[in-house]
Amino acid sequence: MTVTVRFAPSPTGHIHIGNIRPALYNWLFAKKMGGRFILRFDDTDLVRSKQEYADSIETDLHWLGIEPDLKERQSDRIANYDAAAQKLKDAGLLYPCYETPDELERRRSRQRALGRPPVYDRAGLKQTAEERAAFEAEGRKPHWRFVLPNHDGNPFETRRTDVAWSDLCRGDQTIDLASMSDPVLIRADGSYLYTFTSIVDDIDMDVTHIIRGEDHVSNTGVQIAIFEAMGAKPPVFGHHNLLTTIDGEGLSKRKGALSIGSLREAGLEPMAVASLAVLTGTSQAVEPVATMDALIEKFDLTSVSRSSAKFDPEELKSLNARLVHDLPFEAVERRLADMGIDAGAEFWETVRGNCETVGDARSYWQIVTGPVESRIEDEDREFVSGAKALLPEGEVTGETWGEWTSALKAETGRKGRGLFMPLRRVLTGMDHGPDMKALLPLIGRQNILDRLP
Repeated sequence: MTVTVRFAPSPTGHIHIGNIRPALYNWLFAKKMGGRFILRFDDTDLVRSKQEYADSIETDLHWLGIEPDLKERQSDRIANYDAAAQKLKDAGLLYPCYETPDELERRRSRQRALGRPPVYDRAGLKQTAEERAAFEAEGRKPHWRFVLPNHDGNPFETRRTDVAWSDLCRGDQTIDLASMSDPVLIRADGSYLYTFTSIVDDIDMDVTHIIRGEDHVSNTGVQIAIFEAMGAKPPVFGHHNLLTTIDGEGLSKRKGALSIGSLREAGLEPMAVASLAVLTGTSQAVEPVATMDALIEKFDLTSVSRSSAKFDPEELKSLNARLVHDLPFEAVERRLADMGIDAGAEFWETVRGNCETVGDARSYWQIVTGPVESRIEDEDREFVSGAKALLPEGEVTGETWGEWTSALKAETGRKGRGLFMPLRRVLTGMDHGPDMKALLPLIGRQNILDRLP
């Protein structure tokens, strides 16, 4: 058996870091198991689904290093859903219901008032052909419900109310179907609900494992029943915890929450995003993982916590900085060139320890090449003015800074911050930055002299 998983986003908006968590979990699981990863667009909502969002999702996945083995669109598979629905109707497992939304809500309200669970009473299943014809004559269109194996008159040979499975993340799970209404699989306008189309696709595409957020746990019992009703073995399920904000609020793509595109545009490293999305909310340390291969090795669904996974943007910045500090010049050479930075390894190795993002190198390139808005405090003017005469002769090297400051210390008696800070400010315009010993040769003798008064 080839392990096959899927990521099935709706192309109705840009995906965010919460959406990317199940995508990464599925892809990492497939790679670890030598399996396949399917990207399947749930685009049957023709009004809200947009090609631009589908393209954006593919771009985001590619940026993270996720390449699907197969791409599918549900909008291309309507005939498959029609055939599967007819099969269930012929077996008596899908039945028409003519209640309006208002009628259903009134019925649920009465049940609640009597202290009963608001479970659908299967009135539609009990209607005669004449009663259905009368509703049709009124202009009503039915929605269609699936017969769950938990009521009297259940069509399965083996009656049961509990559905159990061994969850990859949560261990043994049980859902009581007796507490649930027969699910609607087809709306009154003839469109299919995702629960149904997803199961048809999973069967047709030989999906073996479904890894998704814990908000779907309650749906799993129903879906297992539908898999079995369609003559298919249910996949193995795994339900991981959800990413939330620090305050515990859910993330929403409709609110533009931390979209992958915005994180990319902010100059963050894909591995920083992947590391945090995967490791947050697990028993493993949240640390920067340099490559996808290394993340595959670390990936372990059994380490996923049962509590929520709180996402902290500041932690993402910290992870990103730690990754950037370790990036070799070869990994950033092209990106530096694209930013107009015509520098070699010496420049990058000098400045990377002060960069939160690779893009931060721009400011240090400006310091190296100029012009720089020098800063001189009033109390330092005399000191800085005398510094030019004591600059060692010849080529500026890694020894120049030490020789120069030693001469200035002997001449002025200054030491520590009072010695080094005025020089840093006049040469770089900053109070902090890379080691001046390494930065000085990059600035070069002429720029140093030009910046000293």
